[in-house]
Amino acid sequence: MKKKNKRLLTLSLLMTMVSLGFFILLSSLRENLIFFYSPSEVFEKSFEQKKKIRVGGMVKNKSLEKKIKEIDGRKLEEISFIITDYNREILILYTGILPDLFKEGQGVVVEGIVESEGIFKASSVLAKHDENYMPPEIKNIPSIKESENGV
Repeated sequence: MKKKNKRLLTLSLLMTMVSLGFFILLSSLRENLIFFYSPSEVFEKSFEQKKKIRVGGMVKNKSLEKKIKEIDGRKLEEISFIITDYNREILILYTGILPDLFKEGQGVVVEGIVESEGIFKASSVLAKHDENYMPPEIKNIPSIKESENGV
């Protein structure tokens, strides 16, 4: 076999292996992606049963309701609230502890599954904050106070 043919065979084999690697990488990423939707998009699309998605929007004022529920002998807090994109609204059901930054009128992202038309069963809740947020525990540290004042 000539040198030219060996190089061509090696190069084509290498390109095939790299292409196969990219294909495997992209197909595994596609299975593990969790997409982010607004409430309007949730109503427009149909989702597979038990397909995890994320829904984001603003927590509607005066929509937060908390109840104590007993599950397997444990008392857990069941929380329901409405997320809106100022066009459509979706009811969120969540059992657990809400983040400290969670409040009505604030941006939020919830992860879970669409249970039925207009109802979303959340497994986790993520509250959004602006870039100026500082946790209260850290705010009282002297070196942080000095940097806030520009000293």
